[in-house]
Amino acid sequence: MKTAFIAAAVLAASTVSAQAATYAIDPTHTFVTFEISHFGTSTNRARFDKKQGTVEFDRAAKTGKVDLTIDMTSVSSGTAPFDKHLKSADIFNVEAHPTAKFVADKFVFNGDKVAEVQGTLTLAGKTNPITLKATNFNCYDSPMLKREVCGGDFEATLVRSQYGIDYGLKWGFPDAVRLVIQVEAVKQ
Repeated sequence: MKTAFIAAAVLAASTVSAQAATYAIDPTHTFVTFEISHFGTSTNRARFDKKQGTVEFDRAAKTGKVDLTIDMTSVSSGTAPFDKHLKSADIFNVEAHPTAKFVADKFVFNGDKVAEVQGTLTLAGKTNPITLKATNFNCYDSPMLKREVCGGDFEATLVRSQYGIDYGLKWGFPDAVRLVIQVEAVKQ
């Protein structure tokens, strides 16, 4: 009887762990963007064109991990002089800090959907906690890739001075920046 119980427990454990999977972030369907008010008149926006990472995801256990690296030198606002300023020591200082990193190990679910991901963001050499709230989340079987793809739209407000980025604060630029991450990751 004891052997049957142990065998059942091992089988149940292997079934649960079989649900866990690693997903590679698809850089062609993943966009990291930010928005900041410009003197309360308009909104400056830019994105980072190069990013890579992985997601470990287990829907059954409602757990996950994220490791996303953002190439800060790939910032693109659509305006070359603004991009140059964003890369300068005034703002992102990409010469000293060429990458940013989001690492998370806590997924919060609402039913079977990811509602938020809690972790840390390392930006400009400083690391602070951040929570990305899901505004959309889904998994689907890709007809082109013949594999499962999971992803969604996530956003957070970060306080840039916590990362040592204080350019323009004394002129009235806001400290709050809206961070938006649209991500899709392919099951490996």
